[in-house]
Amino acid sequence: MNALEFARLVRDRQQAIGYWVVLDDPIATERLARLGYDYVVVDAQHGTLGYTGIRNAMLAIDAGGTSAAVVRVEQNDPFAIGRVLDAGATGIIVPLVDTAEDAAAAVRATRYPPAGRRSYGPMRSELRVGPAPAEANESVLVLAMIETPEGLANVTEICATPGLDGIYVGPADLRLAVGGATASDPAADDAFEAALVKIAEAAANAGIAAGIHTPSGEVAAHRLAQGYTYATVSCDLVHLEQAAKAHLSAARGEQA
Repeated sequence: MNALEFARLVRDRQQAIGYWVVLDDPIATERLARLGYDYVVVDAQHGTLGYTGIRNAMLAIDAGGTSAAVVRVEQNDPFAIGRVLDAGATGIIVPLVDTAEDAAAAVRATRYPPAGRRSYGPMRSELRVGPAPAEANESVLVLAMIETPEGLANVTEICATPGLDGIYVGPADLRLAVGGATASDPAADDAFEAALVKIAEAAANAGIAAGIHTPSGEVAAHRLAQGYTYATVSCDLVHLEQAAKAHLSAARGEQA
C-alpha cells in the first residue's frame, strides 16, 4: 500500500500488524518486508543504525513491496524528524512524550507550514510521499510513545492533541514507569495491565489509533483483541537469537 493508504488504515483504527528492525542489514530487512507485515519500523533510538542505515532500511522496505516504512526517531526534535521524513518515512514514532505540548511539537515537526514547521527539502520522499506539502501532510503519520509516568498521567490530554494520529506503548519503559524493578518484573503485572487499559481507552475516546510493541505474534493477537488497533511483533535481533538457540538445542538433542 502507498503512504496515504497506510495513513488512512491507521487513522481509521483498522487493525495493522508490524515488525521491528534494529539491525543495520538492508538485505535482511528487504526479506522481512516481503512477508506481508503492514509496516516495518526502523529503530533510530535504540537500534544499531546511523542515518545511512536508516535510509537503506527504508529503501529495502520499499523494495519488499508490501510494508510501509515507519521510523522511531531518536528524540522529539524537528531536525531528527524532518531528516527521516525527507528520506522517505511514511510515519514516525516519537519516544518519551510526557505532555500534550510534547505531542503538539511532534505534530508540528511533521507538517509543512502553515500547519507546522517542517522545512521543505524532500530529498527522497518526493518520489513517493507527496510531494506537494498538503499531500505530504495528509500522508505522514505521527505517533507518540506513552512510556513514562508523566506520559501515563497525561495520556488523555496527549491523545486529544490536534493532528496526532495515534499513540504507541513502549512496554519495557511503561513497566518501569508503573513500579517494575526491571523491564519484565512480574510484580508489576497488575499495574501494567491497568495502565494498558487506561491508554487504550484514552485513544479510543479521542478517536485515534492505539499501538503497542509485543514480544510475539500471540501477544500481538491478544493486544489487538483487547482494543489496540495496531501491534508490532518483536524484532529482528531477538528472532535471530531465538532461532539460532533453538537450532543449537535441537542439534544437541536437548529438550526445549
